[in-house]
Amino acid sequence: MEIEKDESFRDSIGTINSDGKRKWIYPKKPSGKFYDKRKIVSYFLILFLLGAPFIKINGNQLFLFNVFDRKFNIFGIQFWPQDFYLIVISIIIGVVFISLFTVVFGRIFCGWICPQTIFLELVFRRIEYWIDGDRGSQIRLDKQEWNAEKIRKRITKWFIFFLISFLIANVFLSYLLGSDEVLKMITEGPTHNLSTLIGLLIFTGVFYFIFAWFREQVCIIACPYGRLQGVLLDDKSIVVAYDYVRGEGENGRAKFKKNEDRKSTGFGDCIDCKQCVNVCPTGIDIRNGTQLECTNCTACIDECDAMMESVNLPKGLIRYASEREISAKEKFKLTARMKGYAAVLFILVGLLTGMLFLRSEVEAKILRLPGQLFEHKGENISNVYTYKIVNKTIHDYNDVSIRLIDPKGEIILVGNEKIKIEKEGVAQGTLFIEIPQAQLEGDKTKLHLEILNENVVIDKTTTNFLGPRSFN
Repeated sequence: MEIEKDESFRDSIGTINSDGKRKWIYPKKPSGKFYDKRKIVSYFLILFLLGAPFIKINGNQLFLFNVFDRKFNIFGIQFWPQDFYLIVISIIIGVVFISLFTVVFGRIFCGWICPQTIFLELVFRRIEYWIDGDRGSQIRLDKQEWNAEKIRKRITKWFIFFLISFLIANVFLSYLLGSDEVLKMITEGPTHNLSTLIGLLIFTGVFYFIFAWFREQVCIIACPYGRLQGVLLDDKSIVVAYDYVRGEGENGRAKFKKNEDRKSTGFGDCIDCKQCVNVCPTGIDIRNGTQLECTNCTACIDECDAMMESVNLPKGLIRYASEREISAKEKFKLTARMKGYAAVLFILVGLLTGMLFLRSEVEAKILRLPGQLFEHKGENISNVYTYKIVNKTIHDYNDVSIRLIDPKGEIILVGNEKIKIEKEGVAQGTLFIEIPQAQLEGDKTKLHLEILNENVVIDKTTTNFLGPRSFN
């Protein structure tokens, strides 16, 4: 018997109704072993996200992305604009890692680790369940007239959502400006930091809009990762999947009947209860296969297992599995593509590790002043330079000097006898270098210089010296 499949789901997404308008999702409150594990992971990540700006390693904030002052901290290691190549490699490593993870495990990052998901599902929606009730209660409340009960619940929920959004905005600002700066602004009061307060309220509004109204549309419309998974997944990737071989049987799905032998009737184990659809936070039917909207949150697994247990059928009708495992009963194994991603990731991590070890804590640049020619000063030739010394450490350098190593000559600082550089600071200025003409190699001579602090070498650099052209 050939079963006719309903393919209408391909014509629209789960959050759009037949009129083309937004269909509000009322997901059933999830429960089960996977949800319990997700709560542990999510609350740990929430605590980490909220606390990371206030954790310091050697005086550096654990994570800082200060695009305004161009300072970046990753795991307490400070990066400057001069270290941009390291940031680029780190981003590439992140992309390759997520790609490898997606090829192997599908969109599990979205359901278990993504901040958008963990805040929405484990904070905002749990508050909504507490105030509005479960799926049925939410639907009834939404249709209910604006009486005292509805107004009280709506105002309470919206107010709590605003407070949490305001808290998230403050933490977000701590990642951008630094926790010390944000705490300073709080103690000084809003009147002294009006522009920052305006920015804070804008961020609060954005987060409130996302978590109170836009919600799953972020994953479906705004996030590019959903589209990326369609390119990366194949039939060997482990995803949240419906076992259609077992679920459909020979004659398709059928409602559960007590004491029925489903094997003799040819019906599959799926009893068409639609609980997997009701519990889905993006409103899809997982029985239609892997879809763009699926975030691999595992809510449907827990719900299906509970339903299978209640009707005395084996669990695992919806589970983590690959298409190949369901159709051909093949066990998971690493493919050539997975090994290729892993090899590239290993090489990039090794490259980044080596660069971090070779990265200097002080970086000096000494460049000839553009448009200036050399000058004769007796038997010496003089060039004018600008210098810039970046102190990437958390220590002050109070006695910095520049020494010419090769060839021999003299360095004359303009205006300062000593250079002082505060921690995480920059020193800039002008200097003259005078070299006897006899030691010059020609019209261009390469100079080797050392940067010292209290006679200890902290960096080395080179520059070019312009001299008279030799006609010998």
